Amino acid sequence: MHYVYVLISDLDRKFYIGYTKGLKRRLKEHNSGRSISTKGRRPFRLLYYEAHLSKTDALRREHYFKTTKGKSTLR
Repeated sequence: MHYVYVLISDLDRKFYIGYTKGLKRRLKEHNSGRSISTKGRRPFRLLYYEAHLSKTDALRREHYFKTTKGKSTLR
């Protein structure tokens, strides 16, 4: 499975949107500080995720969530 996930930072209340094949592993990486892009914004909570069979579909959905309209949908 391919996952698109949305995290919310408890520190600054901003979203982080990503894609992975291992959702639990990736969430642990974000919260342990092993991800450079989110290291200073910890801790994170999983706000939303979607599972896709196709990597292409998951990446397309990730791209949508990173647009202004996609972020508006999440709010």
